[in-house]
Amino acid sequence: MKENTAMQNDDKNNYKYVFVCGLQRSGTSVLGRNVARLENCTGFKNTGVLQDEGQYLQDVYRTDRAYGGTGRYGFDPRAHLTETSDLLTPANIARLRSSWHAYWNNSKTICVEKTPGNLLMTRFLQAAFPNSFFIVMKRHPGAVSMATQRWKVSVTAIHRLFEHWLHCYGIFEQDKRYLKHVYELTYEGYVENPDKYHQEIARFIGTRVPEAPKDDEFRYVTQWPNPTGLRVPEYAMEDVTGAHNRKYFDRWSHLLTGSPFKGYYRYIARKYEPEFAKHRYSLTKGFGVTEEVLQRGKVSDIVGPLYCLGADAGAFMRRLSVRSKGQLKVTAKAVLPEFVVTRIRQAGQRQSLNKERAAARG
Repeated sequence: MKENTAMQNDDKNNYKYVFVCGLQRSGTSVLGRNVARLENCTGFKNTGVLQDEGQYLQDVYRTDRAYGGTGRYGFDPRAHLTETSDLLTPANIARLRSSWHAYWNNSKTICVEKTPGNLLMTRFLQAAFPNSFFIVMKRHPGAVSMATQRWKVSVTAIHRLFEHWLHCYGIFEQDKRYLKHVYELTYEGYVENPDKYHQEIARFIGTRVPEAPKDDEFRYVTQWPNPTGLRVPEYAMEDVTGAHNRKYFDRWSHLLTGSPFKGYYRYIARKYEPEFAKHRYSLTKGFGVTEEVLQRGKVSDIVGPLYCLGADAGAFMRRLSVRSKGQLKVTAKAVLPEFVVTRIRQAGQRQSLNKERAAARG
């Protein structure tokens, strides 16, 4: 292990550092914002970067995009950082702390940072910030994977997303034995009883849940591809709901029972079920398929991998198509007059705002 190069003088104010961890689409964004609303806590806001994530506010380590992006970055060994990393120099630690403290409210002593890649960097972050606490969120792999596929620019076959889920949380399981302060929860438990978890997390990091404000303000969090951003309360805890999970569960059930490619989905459900069971998740139970049905329509060990190759090829073609359209947009911006580009952007913002208002009306 490298010598502890953390700058002890930086801790003279007894700062605590809380890192919210979990794969993209696991609910870590709303959890991170709610943790930052606890008493004496401060998080990143109004930074202008996606989801106010700390990875975009520093230049010490590379962002997950450099390693393949959502659903793939965990497979790159360079994304897994520990206390043995060559990046842990006094100068880098000082620069990382300075970068983040420029956005935290330094009158508060519990500093909250949320970045999905934190899941693979817990030991590195603990070495750089000795007084650190880790809050780790898990969400059903089916919901995470289907939600990830909605980001078309990073479309990946669902079996690869299952493998990525297992790989990343497998790394964390190995790393957590080195961590001093860890709190784990599931998205499913959180949306069912958020108040319970807010109280437990507050005790874990040594603070309290504040009283709900009588009056509140609102701010916007930068999102992709939403041009207006997500409107969130400034002080009140954000509401969470299980409706999103139910939507993805219904879709997964349909893929297993009614899809023209149900042979592929049943094959990967059987293949990955034992591994997900270790994390107390199931790809089959409660989704309308019995073990008898799965066995009766069992795909051979020859055909199953061919299904997966086809899914990989289809995902690659969709990614290629989306990125080609993106390049076309870049070219159009370079060629079209500025006022035309501005009109197009404004039209898109109005359309997004109208959709948001329609959704709010129910």
